[in-house]
Amino acid sequence: MNKPIFIKLGGSMLTDKTTAERLVDQTLKQVVTDLSAWRQAHPNQPILLGHGGGSFGHYWAERYQTAQGIINEQSWWGVARVADAMARLNRAVVGACLDADLPAIGIQPMASSLANAGEIQQIGSQPLATLLAAGTIPVIYGDVLLDVAQGCTIASTERIFSALVGPLQPTQIILLGEQAVYDADPRQHADAQPIPLINRTNYATIIARLGGSHGVDVTGGMRNKVEAMWQLVQQAPQLEIWICGPQQLQSALSGQLNGPGTIIKLD
Repeated sequence: MNKPIFIKLGGSMLTDKTTAERLVDQTLKQVVTDLSAWRQAHPNQPILLGHGGGSFGHYWAERYQTAQGIINEQSWWGVARVADAMARLNRAVVGACLDADLPAIGIQPMASSLANAGEIQQIGSQPLATLLAAGTIPVIYGDVLLDVAQGCTIASTERIFSALVGPLQPTQIILLGEQAVYDADPRQHADAQPIPLINRTNYATIIARLGGSHGVDVTGGMRNKVEAMWQLVQQAPQLEIWICGPQQLQSALSGQLNGPGTIIKLD
């Protein structure tokens, strides 16, 4: 089996993060249509699909402070609400994939993972490996996890990807959503420029300038994502991480960008 490619559909791309549980259906449909077209030309390439929480999971996690753990009598309601919202969003993504002739199978991270003090300690990778080898497309997502130290925690899709890099050995992670990593917030600075490459020569300078996320995001926004991905390429030097907009999916899968985007790699 070829090494898999991990693809994340960003929550800010799939949903309106300023409005609770509002799905952007047209964006989802276009992305899975593009993925289906590419996969027809590359049927032997294993793909693990993931998606963020957007205004589904983040809304409830913020309301119940779920990332802090079990802190009061309402906290388990937060676990239930986040798990339910993310499962419903996952069903929407899987349904769109099936409609686009992609053999997608939804996988709930909470059912096979365990955290300790906010860090993922174990994750069930073997079912994913089996599904990848069978030619299907597992669809995972950022989720609430049980935590042996604090009761529960929130694990972003990037953190779940990170836990799966060792056992599944991907060569590329594509993060769809933001158009690129920029040298300033493009929502506030019209002259902000995309950073095409982040590696060991410029990482420290760039990370000091990065901001957060637009809308409610309990997983930390762009700075935390880049920090997590940088740690990952240090651990897996063969790995390249591509951050780009949804219109770049097919070109990123083919190893090139035809517009703004950022590649994170060690050298």
